[in-house]
Amino acid sequence: CHSGCAEVDSMTEAVVGKGFRLGCISCKRREEVSAQATVDWHYKPPGMEEFWHIFHYDHPNSDVLHENFSNRIEWHGTLGSDVQTATIYIHNITYNDIGTYRCTIHRTLHLPRYDEEVTVEKQVELNVVAVANPELTTVVSEIMMYVLIVVLQLWLIVILVYCYKKILKEHEEREGLKDLK
Repeated sequence: CHSGCAEVDSMTEAVVGKGFRLGCISCKRREEVSAQATVDWHYKPPGMEEFWHIFHYDHPNSDVLHENFSNRIEWHGTLGSDVQTATIYIHNITYNDIGTYRCTIHRTLHLPRYDEEVTVEKQVELNVVAVANPELTTVVSEIMMYVLIVVLQLWLIVILVYCYKKILKEHEEREGLKDLK
């Protein structure tokens, strides 16, 4: 059984003082082809033109390349030379971390006759807030949970009343038969 790969977009809202996982996934199209990949993360603050090179991963080494992120970035991606998940974790998010992050995966596919170079780039616009905003799916699922609880309790009451009436009717019929004898 082979594992699957789904390219899911990164979350884009971080909370001040907490950690945040910047996701970057690039699935290899042909799993049977061996490959080797390196990953580079860049950051561009709002209003700036240039990206800063902040992180580099080349299995098994990872390097934080910018002083604003020193001791704050941790590799959470694929541990191996064929990187498909190039996720980093930023500790202690601040408002200075707002901006555009670019993940670049340089993959070398080792084909039978030659090596092919493939480059994949993904961007994430990170926003930093003081308090986490609940996601729409969370709010909807919470509302549905309460609606279901109320509806199921009302249904239970209806069933209990129906059963009680049915039992009472049978009891009265039995009592009526006893009186006839």
